[in-house]
Amino acid sequence: MRKVPLKESLKIIGRGSVNWLADRPIVVSFEVTDACTCYCKHCDHGGPRDQSRNLSPGDYRRYMEALRPCVVQVSGGEPMMRKDLVEIVRNIKDGSGIPYTILVSNWSLMNEARYRALVEAGIDQFSVSLDFPDSRHDEFRGHPGLYAHLSRTVPRLAALGHDNIVLNSCITSRNVDEINRLADKAREWGVNLCYSAYSVRRTGCRDYFLNTAEQLAVMNRELDRVEGRRDATNWIVNAPSTMQATRRYFETGGTPGCKAGHRFLVVTADGALQPCSMQFQRYPLEDRGRMIEEFTRTNTCDQCYVSIRSYLDKSFPQLLWENVSGFFSFQGREERQAKAQAAGA
Repeated sequence: MRKVPLKESLKIIGRGSVNWLADRPIVVSFEVTDACTCYCKHCDHGGPRDQSRNLSPGDYRRYMEALRPCVVQVSGGEPMMRKDLVEIVRNIKDGSGIPYTILVSNWSLMNEARYRALVEAGIDQFSVSLDFPDSRHDEFRGHPGLYAHLSRTVPRLAALGHDNIVLNSCITSRNVDEINRLADKAREWGVNLCYSAYSVRRTGCRDYFLNTAEQLAVMNRELDRVEGRRDATNWIVNAPSTMQATRRYFETGGTPGCKAGHRFLVVTADGALQPCSMQFQRYPLEDRGRMIEEFTRTNTCDQCYVSIRSYLDKSFPQLLWENVSGFFSFQGREERQAKAQAAGA
């Protein structure tokens, strides 16, 4: 996984440190639309939705000025259903190297022109959903032909050399034995890989949780193999501590101590603040403090370990160290290029 250059790294770390001390969110997820091109079995979104009340691209600058996150997820629904997505990203970045910005998408609408435009606008990482390493992905996502599209598009865009594409595979009872084959597919396509964990709270369906000792044994066997595949390229994006916490989440049936609404939050398509995408208490932008008091300080929900939470359920020193070692660079561009050339010689 490509590391963020020195100048941007220092800006992101600086803002994150200030936010931690000032009780501002580290990560904000902008759900720019509720509409989606898929009907995923493990998701509560799906299909067309009313988009008439969506925030305009310019509205996002006001939210950025108030919340000042160091990391932003641009998600949905399917964010690429927004024809003005490039303008949204430009308003989030505002000509700056921060925040570190991740586009979370199923890539059904991705092509080379849109990819290049989004990179130019400021997307630092493309998170691409993949549940199976073959056409079973289509059935799980309710989108015929999606896997074939990904198998053509992902390797072609990875070959452009930005090293900014991450397959996101949500572990469920249906694909738990595919964990390493999904890693094989990421290697084959020349991209990176991140695992997340299914939450019953999102759909109310427990069938996709790991419910049996056999399923847990398969998960542990598969993740043991994944841990042995790590290398210096950081292509397995999850930190080892996150992998261990994911195992505990499935083994115990939950993870308490969630800081939703405090360390991270969601901005809905129409501009309300929510503690997370699965907690539907809504607050105006000006009332984030009330959200912390009314929700975060009394929150007992333990029903998810999604990626946005998994990176923040840590002490600040651990969070800083894992991101410095995995994503941020303290070398100048010329020094990094020289080392890369020497390695390739």
